[in-house]
Amino acid sequence: MGTDTGTLRTPPLGLYVHLPWCVRKCPYCDFNSHQLRADLPVERYLGALLEDLETDAGEVSGRPVRHIYFGGGTPSLFNADQIARLLGGMGSRVELAPDAEITLEANPGTVERDSFAAYCEAGVNRVSLGAQSFDAGCLERIGRIHGVGEIEVSVAALQDSGLDSFNLDLMYGLPGQSLGQALDDVQRAIKTGAPHISHYQLTLEPNTAFAARPPPLPDDELAWDMIDQATGLLESAGYRQYEISAWARPRQECRHNLNYWRFGDYLGIGAGAHGKLTNAADGTIRRLAKSRGPERYMSGERLAESHLLEPADRLFEFFLNALRLREPIDAEAFTARTGLGWNRALERAREALDEGLLVEENGRLAHSELGWRFVNDIQARFLP
Repeated sequence: MGTDTGTLRTPPLGLYVHLPWCVRKCPYCDFNSHQLRADLPVERYLGALLEDLETDAGEVSGRPVRHIYFGGGTPSLFNADQIARLLGGMGSRVELAPDAEITLEANPGTVERDSFAAYCEAGVNRVSLGAQSFDAGCLERIGRIHGVGEIEVSVAALQDSGLDSFNLDLMYGLPGQSLGQALDDVQRAIKTGAPHISHYQLTLEPNTAFAARPPPLPDDELAWDMIDQATGLLESAGYRQYEISAWARPRQECRHNLNYWRFGDYLGIGAGAHGKLTNAADGTIRRLAKSRGPERYMSGERLAESHLLEPADRLFEFFLNALRLREPIDAEAFTARTGLGWNRALERAREALDEGLLVEENGRLAHSELGWRFVNDIQARFLP
């Protein structure tokens, strides 16, 4: 059967920064975001972020931060000078890799506080643009405050900005959306030349306006046709699906998200941010969460939760993430990231292997083509 444990190793390190305000809360959004009802508390929040990082920095001494992701909310409510000041403060507290990927989420249109060229000069080298759809009716029905013209203007600005890369976020399965509209969105995204396209289905999440008052959504069969035919369009255009909802041209995968899905480490700063830290010396993996309320966070009440992951949780969380990727799951990587023996993974995978959802080859697990259609079912097999 083999050993039940293995050698836990220190994985790559990233940094997630949560900027929680937005102009208006979208009815489908379950993220920790807050509608901005007064002036943005820039100085207080930037100061709190750097104090938070100062507290956490001692736990990652000597480990370079390989990527930073500014998420939200709408991070582009902070202007380029403020982002530059924040990056400078971060660089004096943790070691930033010289080639670090630095991503800023942004929305098209009037919510922008600065040009993409200015963000590039500030140190951002990648932008994720929340387009969601190129159909005016669909945008209105999901509560977006930008229009199609503003997407086009933003894309042109991204192309001229000097950024290394950018992502377009698209959603499908929207209220009232037809198959033709969903495929037109994908075709228009491809025509922008975006190096990376995120394409994910609208779902009704608890505690959202849409969950309380569900809109009419495409049925499962229509939603399947949308993703199936979109897959063909994206593959024909030279994009590779490397994760359930992520498509990229060669060498344009998002490093920050890959680190999540490969069970890497990351610091999380900001209201509601989460982190994961591995201590190979004592064999522990810890999850952390910061206070969700911006006011409480800025007042100094920052750490809301910290707990160690037990072996069963490590196994589940590893596969919950790794099964989202198209790449095979490697025995050596599993042991290095969890400290568990490969036999534990094989025991829990046995049912999915017997049903043909997973295949085992040369010490690796991979989806079958059937399994790729039922990732959620496979993930459930690894629940503690």
